[in-house]
Amino acid sequence: MQSIKDLNFNGKTVIIRVDFNVPLNDQLQVTDDTRIRGALPTIQKFLDDGAKIILMSHLGRPKGKVVPDLSLAPVAKELSKLIGKEVFFCSKPLGKEVQEAASKLQNGDIMLLENLRFYPGETKGDEKLAKQLADLAEVYVNDAFGTAHRRHASTAVIAEFFPNAKYFGLLMEHEIVNLEIALNTKNAPYTAVIGGAKVSSKIDIIRNLIPKVDNMIIGGGMSFTFLKALGGEIGSSLYEEDKLELAREILDEMILNGVNIYLPTDVVAADAFSNDANRKIVKSNAIPDGWMGLDIGPESQNRFAMAVNSSRMILWNGPMGVFEMDNFSQGTKAIAISVAASTSSGAFSAIGGGDSVAAINKYELADMLTYVSTGGGAMLEYLEGKTLPGIQAIKE
Repeated sequence: MQSIKDLNFNGKTVIIRVDFNVPLNDQLQVTDDTRIRGALPTIQKFLDDGAKIILMSHLGRPKGKVVPDLSLAPVAKELSKLIGKEVFFCSKPLGKEVQEAASKLQNGDIMLLENLRFYPGETKGDEKLAKQLADLAEVYVNDAFGTAHRRHASTAVIAEFFPNAKYFGLLMEHEIVNLEIALNTKNAPYTAVIGGAKVSSKIDIIRNLIPKVDNMIIGGGMSFTFLKALGGEIGSSLYEEDKLELAREILDEMILNGVNIYLPTDVVAADAFSNDANRKIVKSNAIPDGWMGLDIGPESQNRFAMAVNSSRMILWNGPMGVFEMDNFSQGTKAIAISVAASTSSGAFSAIGGGDSVAAINKYELADMLTYVSTGGGAMLEYLEGKTLPGIQAIKE
């Protein structure tokens, strides 16, 4: 697959699918520009080449209707500031007006189209919509890893109209290279840290990683399904009754594959789901009735940190507790610090999933890690071994 780095696009009109699905406040100002900054290297490459650039993205879930508060107009302003150049905003993503605006672009111009999801055909993978977008340009680039697991008009279907002129953007390329390292590394010891609320959302990733990893650390709400499956008393902690048998099977698989299993041995328990609740440290398999585990305890933090610190490869997806509440954030913070420290000592670290990335940003550690993924669902599906339509469409 040829990289855009090796080609020159001078004078070409390039349509780039970016992921500008960013949070806006009540004044419709961008409150976190991480995703916009992620697209800058690709945009800058085409600017340097002297291409005509058309950007397209979605924002939120307008469900095929025009929702003024989900317009990409504020994003155009933010991008203008970040790139130091005016970004033309087209108040429609399709139609005669857009075609005229596209035909008037000069080399080095940038235009952002309105929210693609204002049209129901975008999420349905509508071929007519994809063709209308394709007709605007000579080259298609997908740089939106966060939507690569969806077969939408702008992420997969459009690529069919560019059989010899479709490429990954630099962000997408970076994601694929690093995820391939995470999946196929020979670095050992290899530790996976898997957290979050539910086992059901992480079954496939755990199963796909079992043959690859040396250590499997399981934290967060999902750990209580495993602890309950082992006969532990978990009080009022969150667990999935219908996944107990599956949890036992997964534990057996790990044992048969020689994986070292790390489950919490102690937890920070609370008598209510609230930052102000009464709390105490208890054994993870002896949580009193009416109490729930909301974070891993200090003993578990130390055990998990020791495993991470001795690793050469670390994959982290999901928090260790309800880290949004300060009183239950220490476990996630401890993991974040140990992953950063291990990376500083030469380990390769790959972090993904909205909550894990939010935690890394909260503790200002992102720059200390090898690779922070921009796509939660897309990263999960890639690590589960699934084919992502947005990636497949470029490779075909």
